[in-house]
Amino acid sequence: MKLRIITPITTTGFASIEPFLPLVRSDTELSHVQIEHGPASIESDYDEMLATPATVARIIEAEREGMDAVIINCMGDPGMQAGREAVRMPVIGPCEATMHLASMLGHTFSVITVMKSLRRAFENHAKIYGLQDKLASVRAVEIPVLELEDDRERLVMLLADEAQQAIEQDGAHVMLFGCTGMIGAAQAVEEELARRGYPDVPVLDSMVWAVKMAEAIADMGVVHSKLSWPFPPEKPIQGFAFLPRQMVAAAVAD
Repeated sequence: MKLRIITPITTTGFASIEPFLPLVRSDTELSHVQIEHGPASIESDYDEMLATPATVARIIEAEREGMDAVIINCMGDPGMQAGREAVRMPVIGPCEATMHLASMLGHTFSVITVMKSLRRAFENHAKIYGLQDKLASVRAVEIPVLELEDDRERLVMLLADEAQQAIEQDGAHVMLFGCTGMIGAAQAVEEELARRGYPDVPVLDSMVWAVKMAEAIADMGVVHSKLSWPFPPEKPIQGFAFLPRQMVAAAVAD
């Protein structure tokens, strides 16, 4: 099996494949690419818009290279819907995947993300994914994406603080990280919550579960319904040199 992680930002060195390698089976080949045209990080709808064309190009490229599924390495799920139209293989967005998982693990969940300005975006995602009644709150640590690695101990404490408040003030039963750059902090946050009197509260590292879900879906041989995401109609396209028309044509052929 071949899976590919697509990081939809242009900042190099921020995302690594290493944290994901122990998660997949020994017979699963995992690869990683970034986009070359788009924003340095994603912290707004505008950033997601800028990232989407190049992300879709990478999705089409992955299918042409024989990937069995792709995972978009961003909690905004940029390009997920358009990517599903362009290809036949599964395209997994960590926000959609982890929100659904969180709704299975508890009656309510809270998203802890980077900036308060993203609250509306996550509330909209919950509505689109049919989970608005499960979303207890959206909280933020107020650390920009590209600064998440600067002080991991401080990040864990801030995540635990927001998680505790989500439990006590918002009625949340499950926590999920609202940025894939928070990868690796879930266990430490769970342990800190336990020390504060809240054991057995799931804290979900979004990309961890998205990768595992992609592997399971590809393993079962199922794909997204083309009744839901039909191939786009052919038409002239101006610009987008990194997304040549023939790439789309190859995807919609036959």
